[in-house]
Amino acid sequence: MPDVRLASPQGTWILLTTVLGSSMAMLDSTVVNVALPRIGRDLDASLGALQWTVNAYMVTLAGLILLGGSLGDRYGRRKIFVLGVVWFAVASLLCGLAPTSAVLIAARALQGIGGALLTPGSLALIQASFHPDDRSRAVGLWSGFGGIGAAVGPFLGGWLVAGPGWRWVFLLNVPLALLCVPVALRHVPESSGGKGAQGRFDVLGAVLGALSLALLTYALIEARTGSLAVTLTTVAGCAAAVAFVYVEKHRRDPMLPPDIFASRQFTAVNLVTLCVYAAFSGFFFLTALQLQVVAGYSPLAAGTALLPTTVLMLLFSSRSGALADRTGPRLPLTVGPLLCAVAMLLMLRVGKDADYLTDVLPAVLVMGAGMVVLVAPLTATVLASVDTARAGLASGINNAAARAAGLVAVAALPLLAGMGPEAYRSPTAFDAAFDRAMPICAGVLLAGAVLAAALVRRPAPGCLRPECKLHGCVTAPPLEAGRKVGPGRAAPPAHAGN
Repeated sequence: MPDVRLASPQGTWILLTTVLGSSMAMLDSTVVNVALPRIGRDLDASLGALQWTVNAYMVTLAGLILLGGSLGDRYGRRKIFVLGVVWFAVASLLCGLAPTSAVLIAARALQGIGGALLTPGSLALIQASFHPDDRSRAVGLWSGFGGIGAAVGPFLGGWLVAGPGWRWVFLLNVPLALLCVPVALRHVPESSGGKGAQGRFDVLGAVLGALSLALLTYALIEARTGSLAVTLTTVAGCAAAVAFVYVEKHRRDPMLPPDIFASRQFTAVNLVTLCVYAAFSGFFFLTALQLQVVAGYSPLAAGTALLPTTVLMLLFSSRSGALADRTGPRLPLTVGPLLCAVAMLLMLRVGKDADYLTDVLPAVLVMGAGMVVLVAPLTATVLASVDTARAGLASGINNAAARAAGLVAVAALPLLAGMGPEAYRSPTAFDAAFDRAMPICAGVLLAGAVLAAALVRRPAPGCLRPECKLHGCVTAPPLEAGRKVGPGRAAPPAHAGN
């Protein structure tokens, strides 16, 4: 049994290590958007190249993150975590030194592989190392410090871009890795999944999943050309997706076990996740450009402008989670997307010479309120919708769904909004496309709210039948009168949930 106490020196080192590792991946996902205009100017990159700068990382991360968790369970979580940190740092160095946009995109794809190795391991190390009495508090601290890292990201990115340059957005990961690796090797105990993790790796499934995402993303980004290559890529991407589904249904040890979707609640929440994170990714990708290209903000001002969103999440997310425990998940998962949709429509006020207090801040505050209401209950509902033994798998699948939704949104939204390859160089053209994109994002969020209202249910409290939890019943499944459900315990009466 894990026995490290949080108050011990070793507990402090473990927490520091996991926070540093996860912060590397988290920072890169928040600071790169702010740097995109400068990257495009310095490397003479088209809008498509900027999309790939974001999506190359997301493709490999989303496609391989479940495999990364399995590698940690098999070969040792600390070992794979350290490998991921080193890999991520080397790839970050390549990003920082990239002479062309093509080299930068390739290095970003390598970064995603490193992220897929270290991201599952950071939380798994906490779960496997701390004493059960301290585990919840350790996870809370890990989440809190990670949230601070996310909050600092846009501000730090803006400062780096305006100061030493955009390359330091990536180079900053190297000293973080040099601090993280020796601490991990010295103070973090090794752990693995034991005999239960000795099945075969689903390498074929991982490759097919990542390949289908990459091909379909390419087809969306290049669709405006209407070339034969786009058609062939679309067909190949769809074929890879079909092959992925077939492989996962017929393998003995699939990366994505189809039976986990027998939980209607789990399926419903992941559908909501796809809608929500597609809209979020499109919003933050385009807003960072809108503030700089159209509104004339500096990189530092653009990064700082979005800071209230994350500050609100840090201050109130725990209270939102507690409120969702009392009301059930359907209400926050319906109201949260609606608030975020309103925020995106408010962003239509942001144009040339936009005033921060009257034009930008109201949208940012409403966006933050919506995310406060939504994000914590979404995560909690995912974990609660499956058996405890599969909570890690459920979290990984939901994480992969969020990443995949984000990369598809970043690829498809400029196409749907009519952005040309050079749109970000023209304030007038970009502003017009941005005004078309925000209602699209709001519509996707509205779809997520409708799905939540129609499909998400609160499992009946106290139900002793697994069907209630696994299928999201609003009433406990009836049992035969007088039937025993445990030693000396009669079947409980049916009861309604929300």
